[in-house]
This record gives sequence, C-alpha cells and structure tokens, in this order.
Amino acid sequence: FSSCFSDTGTKPPESGIFGFMINISALLGVITMYIRYLLVEKQNESSHFVRSSCNMFSLCIGLMGCIGMGIVATFQELSVPSVHDIGALVAFGSGVVYITLQSIISYKSCPQWNTYFVCHIRMAISVISCIAFIPMLVFASQISMTKIDWTPGEK
Repeated sequence: FSSCFSDTGTKPPESGIFGFMINISALLGVITMYIRYLLVEKQNESSHFVRSSCNMFSLCIGLMGCIGMGIVATFQELSVPSVHDIGALVAFGSGVVYITLQSIISYKSCPQWNTYFVCHIRMAISVISCIAFIPMLVFASQISMTKIDWTPGEK
C-alpha cells in the first residue's frame, strides 16, 4: 500500500533507520492521541458535549493505526509483503477514521472549546484523507512488486 514510501527503507542500512523513525513516529502518535483523549475527557466533565465511549473508541482506533505503523516498520516491504501491506492498510485506514472522529468531536465541542475555523480545517483534512484513501486501495491492489532494482528495458 505504501510502496513508494516503503521503498526508501527496503535495503540496509536505510531499512534500520526507516524502521527506527517509523517506530519513533508511532510512539509520538500514541502520546499525542492519549493527551488528546485526556484533554477531551477533562473538557467533557463540565460540558458533556460527547459521550465518553466515543472518545475512548476514537483513542482505540488511533492506537490501532500506530500499531499498524509499527507493523510497517517491522516487516519490510520485500521480505514479508502481505504483513507489510496489512500494516499499511491498518495504519492508513485507522488514521482516516481517527481524523474523522476527532473532527466530529471538535464540532461537538464548539464554540466553548474550539473555534469553527479549527473545526473546518480538521474536517477539510479529514475529507482529503478519505478521498485519498479510496484510490490508494484501488491502485495498491493492482501492484505486484517483487523487487526494487530495475534494469533498463524492463517494464
């Protein structure tokens, strides 16, 4: 699913750096999502703008995306392509759902905890992500990649 991006981390030593940086990014994502979860919970104590279960569901979806990132980092594209692709699908799919849920939560918290401008920006990012996810699925299923190095004249 993320073949162009993952190509940069297919061979050593780049693969080690790629895996390390993806795992660091996933860890930072987990920290950010947990802080957002706590922030919404705290704001929700006084305003009751969203059900706590919705906030928890959003956190779980986001954490699933971070686990998908870890799978992408751990299983290289050419070594274990099916596991790598499943990890990418989980990461991107969960990311789109997480962004959408957070956009909805932001709208529910308006105008006390967010401005409508911020909500509109979040929703625009969410819509763009949803639109981009569809062709990723369509075209990724048609790619069969077995090697990175190409010689002139190969298709």
